[in-house]
Amino acid sequence: MKQFLKFTLATIVGILIVWLLGVLIFFGIIGAIAGASESTPKLKPNSVYELTLEGNLIDRSKDDPFSSVYSKAFGLSTENSIGLDDVLANIQKAKNDANIVGIYLKGGMLSGGIASIKEVRNALLDFKKTGKFVVAYADNYSQRMYYLVSCADKILINPQGMLELKGLSTQTMFLKNTLDKLGIEMQIVKVGTFKSAVEPFVNTKMSDANRLQVSVFMNSIWNTILKEISTSRKIPLDKLNMYADEMMMFQPTEKSKQYGLVDSLVYIDQVDSIIRKYAKNIKKSDNLTFVKHSTLIKLPDTNKYDKNKVAVIYAIGDITDSESEGIVSKNMVKTINDVAKDSAVKAVVFRVNSPGGSAYGSEQIWHALSMLKTKKPLIVSMGDYAASGGYYISCMADQIVAQPNTLTGSIGIFGVIPNIKGLNEKLGFTYDGVKTNKMSDAISVNRPFTPEERDLMQNYVNRGYELFVKRCADGRKMKIEQIKAIAEGRVWTGEDALKIGLVDKIGGLKDAIKLAVDKAKLKSYNISEYPVKEDFTTRFMKNFSKDIETRFVKAQLGEQYTIFKQIKNLDKINGIQARMTYDLIIQ
Repeated sequence: MKQFLKFTLATIVGILIVWLLGVLIFFGIIGAIAGASESTPKLKPNSVYELTLEGNLIDRSKDDPFSSVYSKAFGLSTENSIGLDDVLANIQKAKNDANIVGIYLKGGMLSGGIASIKEVRNALLDFKKTGKFVVAYADNYSQRMYYLVSCADKILINPQGMLELKGLSTQTMFLKNTLDKLGIEMQIVKVGTFKSAVEPFVNTKMSDANRLQVSVFMNSIWNTILKEISTSRKIPLDKLNMYADEMMMFQPTEKSKQYGLVDSLVYIDQVDSIIRKYAKNIKKSDNLTFVKHSTLIKLPDTNKYDKNKVAVIYAIGDITDSESEGIVSKNMVKTINDVAKDSAVKAVVFRVNSPGGSAYGSEQIWHALSMLKTKKPLIVSMGDYAASGGYYISCMADQIVAQPNTLTGSIGIFGVIPNIKGLNEKLGFTYDGVKTNKMSDAISVNRPFTPEERDLMQNYVNRGYELFVKRCADGRKMKIEQIKAIAEGRVWTGEDALKIGLVDKIGGLKDAIKLAVDKAKLKSYNISEYPVKEDFTTRFMKNFSKDIETRFVKAQLGEQYTIFKQIKNLDKINGIQARMTYDLIIQ
């Protein structure tokens, strides 16, 4: 009887949990349907586009309405994301709509790649050409946010706020000592003096070659940031560097105004009256209407339907052969082939934001794009990264567009095979077996390479490198010797890549689309994005358990999550890799 009651109670609890989850999903779906059915917003005269700068800036927005619901349910912090695609589209809408008189950049802590932030900044500068204003306010400005808002007509800060200006830094975490303690040796075969992705596994500090390349591209990125701040704020470069050396965030806020970094020290309730002064032709009796980012997204594009399409294919994340996230090669190849077959698509922009990954996957994508290029103009737009495998899948394009602070190049190949003999000895494991041929047990993880095995692996990687170089030479119409002189796994900024012929033009996605339109000789067109975004219910059902796990681990590990992620991702290194440095974080 006791067992019966126990099982009955367990069944009832299970049914209740499933029922509650079903109710949650049901009301989420109803809410989303209701939201989708809302009437198209109508903008009033004297409207101001309010863009809140917080969360993570990603290339494409994700429909994730349940994020805050289940984060709160499990006591976890909500991670917001904002799509670069939506931000750029909204700024363009605000530029073209006569009802919108300006943009209010409302302070937050937006994190994102420096090239992506520059793309938003460029869109704001273009917006200002109409004579409309941009005003920014924040309690605190991170360095990246200050770079973004430095183009504003008026920069406001809380009188007790902080403004970060300190220069750039980056650190690499090295795992060799940890792996030694575990009894694991990472056996490396590679081509490229500058190919530093493997260094964390075999070194305890940066190699001289890696230190050189990182120093060069970090200074290049910093100089781009300083030049643009200097132009907007009319502050000499040498003074900006002096202010950075003072570590501005710990200086009195008054110094930021004294140095000309900001215009006024005000509280948030004073912002409205300041914005009113910038709104032209507005009477004292008129009301300003602030239009939220989410509301403006719902405003339809004013472009008329056109049968001619320009396809924008997004390639975001690591290149993998079978993972569900990132650029899954077989899925990307299918998308490319479908676009190639679509007669309505007259030109293609391939948007790459990837540090690389599987060399095999990169080759498959390269081939599909090469076939597409025989039918339609192909322009590559590089985001924050288009390095190693990210460059491999870009090199065949008719033209390549990159931001000056894009990280690209890294033309090199490596392979990693762990040797866990030491770990086996620590755990007391032994192995024995039989084989039919000399190499039947080759490349075993339970022992070191034999000299013959290492030679075989090195030759395999060498062939991969030679193929990579040839792809780049053919795509860029350069000699193999010219590519090898700038390859060796070296990372370049877009600004330097332009000088050595790895890219054709400095610019963003908008510039790439214009090149594609011009090459296809289109007078009118519509933009179509691929892969088609998953609807919110699909994403919810697919990622619910995975998101919960990720959010929970992040909450528990905090800053140590990066270490956990690096170790966890070791099992993804299958075959030879065309990949840039792991988890390069520029601060």
